[in-house]
Amino acid sequence: MSDTSTYTPPKVWTWEQPSGGQFASINRPVSGATHEKDLPVGKHPLQLYSLATPNGVKVTLMLEELLALGHSDAEYDAWLIRINEGEQFSSGFVGANPNSKIPALVDHSTETPTRVFESGSILLYLAEKFGEFLPKDAAGRAEALNWLFWQMGSAPYLGGGFGHFYAYAPEKFQYPIDRFTMETKRQLDVLEKTLAERPYIAGDEYTIADIAIFPWYGALVLGRLYDAAEFLSVGDYKHVLNWAEKIDARPAVVRGRKVNKVWGDESEQVAERHAASDLDAGQVFETAAE
Repeated sequence: MSDTSTYTPPKVWTWEQPSGGQFASINRPVSGATHEKDLPVGKHPLQLYSLATPNGVKVTLMLEELLALGHSDAEYDAWLIRINEGEQFSSGFVGANPNSKIPALVDHSTETPTRVFESGSILLYLAEKFGEFLPKDAAGRAEALNWLFWQMGSAPYLGGGFGHFYAYAPEKFQYPIDRFTMETKRQLDVLEKTLAERPYIAGDEYTIADIAIFPWYGALVLGRLYDAAEFLSVGDYKHVLNWAEKIDARPAVVRGRKVNKVWGDESEQVAERHAASDLDAGQVFETAAE
């Protein structure tokens, strides 16, 4: 569908509510808390406040991978933050992340609790804390970080760009869909050419680069994101698909994808995780929008 009208921006933009779209009720042009509420704190040193969106899944995958390697100090409490209900704007959450975006992590094992926000920062923090999933040699480390930051810079074009205009915008317009579809396919092609030469994103090792990229681009080609696999012709990206299927089969990934999830197949929902047994038993809380 082509645009049927031309929008002329005003000289001074003003916020007019509602702004439309699936997330209109929580989007606003100012930051800070909207209500007073402390964050809960469980029994483990690592406290995660999140939802199983792609950015949230990155961290639960990382924590489950660390536990699978035997790092008992990586045990964590994962508290559900219902972003559609504005829980990320509580005073407690804003204290953990002034940007009011999930995920946020608080490490209580340090003398003063350490807050860590932005999913890429959390992955790097955990990789350095536990000495895993980040190569020790300078070149390998640099390559893994190259791709970690590639993901942090690229995914907004996939999510806020393609995902928003293709899946969530109240009206479909050709220009933004064409623009962000083109960029999403370019990004997939970058990954395709990279994975044609190596088994993992940064080389021969599975690293935080894979853990960061999989919940976005792996989910996309596996048909779990925006219901867009056919539209994007994901079968054209065979190496990306093979990589995604390989990571998807990892036991820690199977476990981590369930944490803080409250939609879809009930067997895949574990709204909150406070012990490893929660993932074995499964939980079902009230359904929330993805």
